[in-house]
Amino acid sequence: MIFSNVLIQWYLQNKRDLPWRNTTDPYPIWLSEIMLQQTRVAQGMPYFLSFTTAFPTVFDLAKANEEQVLKLWQGLGYYSRARNLHKTAQYIAQELSGVFPGNYNDLLKLKGVGEYTAAAIASFSYNEAVPVVDGNVFRVLSRYFDLDTDIAQASAKKEFAALALELMPKDTRGGAERSEANPATFNQAIMEFGALQCVPKSPNCGSCVFNESCAALQKNKVNQLPVKSKKLKVRNRYFNYLVVTDEMENTTIQKRTNKGIWHNLYEFPLIETEKEEDFHYVSETVQGDYFKDNTVISMLEYNEKSIIHKLSHQHLHIKFWKVKVKGMIENGIDVKTLRTFPFPIVLHNFIEKEL
Repeated sequence: MIFSNVLIQWYLQNKRDLPWRNTTDPYPIWLSEIMLQQTRVAQGMPYFLSFTTAFPTVFDLAKANEEQVLKLWQGLGYYSRARNLHKTAQYIAQELSGVFPGNYNDLLKLKGVGEYTAAAIASFSYNEAVPVVDGNVFRVLSRYFDLDTDIAQASAKKEFAALALELMPKDTRGGAERSEANPATFNQAIMEFGALQCVPKSPNCGSCVFNESCAALQKNKVNQLPVKSKKLKVRNRYFNYLVVTDEMENTTIQKRTNKGIWHNLYEFPLIETEKEEDFHYVSETVQGDYFKDNTVISMLEYNEKSIIHKLSHQHLHIKFWKVKVKGMIENGIDVKTLRTFPFPIVLHNFIEKEL
């Protein structure tokens, strides 16, 4: 128990004041956990505040339409998180009368809620003795105990969860009786310790409360842990976006309905190619296959060099092409209306800068 006591005391003295920590209400806790998957706190905080302002309760989120949700989510990435968030809000509001499941096993049944998120909500809201295991927890425990388990392996989570549960205080009293040494505080503490002190690169071990007991520090292995096998190969894709305008300066967009990246977000008409293509290739494709109802008057590149937009397993090489057409585009929209649609952040930034 010495580890957990030292860890919790460090946390109580060093923790950040974050809005979702000042409540046991599962709604904001769930929101924050979904938003902070693959997202740093500094990046996620404005989104959390925007969401809780626009949708103060799970009923408000359930009543929103998907495009409102995606528009507010714009820039956070991994948009399936937002779609699942919306569907789960509707399920909780309509099927559970707005009441979140009260334990880990039932929380796991919610769409978009995995083991980590279910554990976080169960412990922070209900003080259930269930460990959270994220990248911070892997790092702290692998270094402190000198564990060389490959954390990319599926079995690693089970091993680290069992160790965290062993270390966790088991006082599960709630409300005013909740003590400082409890599952909720332990889970918050170990994640915060990984985020602020036991950071991935060049941690300040000299100022660490565990510098006399950390096995990795004693063995000079801090920078070697945790062990993680290499990621999947990155796929390169080449996107040519056609920013079409007619004589009234209206443009056209389309919804990405296929499964894959940016599902249900909007984009300009797209030509995807096998490699980076030049003006000649794109202009020939435009003249031959696109805008049969409109004559292309002129075409030019917005950006001579591709914008490289990096996703987890894909690098997108993006070019924008300005295409002027004769007459009126069918169902064309003006720039003001264009800005109300949810776009991937790379397109949103282009629209803000160029249109």
